[in-house]
Amino acid sequence: MPPAMEGFQKAKDRFRTLSLKVKRQEGNPHFIALGFALGVFVSVTPTIPFHTVFAVGLAFLFKGSKAAAALGVWFSNPLTIPLFYFLSYRLGAFLFGVSFSDTHPHTILELMKMGLDLTLAMVAGGVLLGILPGIAAYFVMRRLIRRWQKKRKEASRSKISKAVGFTQGGGRISREKTQKRLEP
Repeated sequence: MPPAMEGFQKAKDRFRTLSLKVKRQEGNPHFIALGFALGVFVSVTPTIPFHTVFAVGLAFLFKGSKAAAALGVWFSNPLTIPLFYFLSYRLGAFLFGVSFSDTHPHTILELMKMGLDLTLAMVAGGVLLGILPGIAAYFVMRRLIRRWQKKRKEASRSKISKAVGFTQGGGRISREKTQKRLEP
């Protein structure tokens, strides 16, 4: 496998592992959804090398799921980052009433080299830009988590009732059939 594909496969595996971890989390849907929303919020800001660190830090501060926050930063990806940076720049420049010509930063470090004014403008624009996706992510994720937890609970009840010997219709299964189900 070419090195580029290996890197892609590692990222894909990491994403799958994180998403399963979030999906299997027990607890309050608000806790999990809040962490995810904070991750999405941070992913829109032009702070590329620090997305996960910032998202997990905010999740710790606001008492949200740190694993879900780490997953939420995957909202930014090579396809969306140029758009987020451009919109952050435009919104920040508008807010601060400044214009920066011929600037094409790719990381927060490059932003800092270009000057504090540009950096503050882009970060402010990114923070404002991240609010709506973060709020939307919270409500969507909270609903999904409730659905996943409900399905998991129903599946668990179904397994227990079958092991104990109750059918779905509420009737009783014979003792012999119950014994056979419980045997390895």
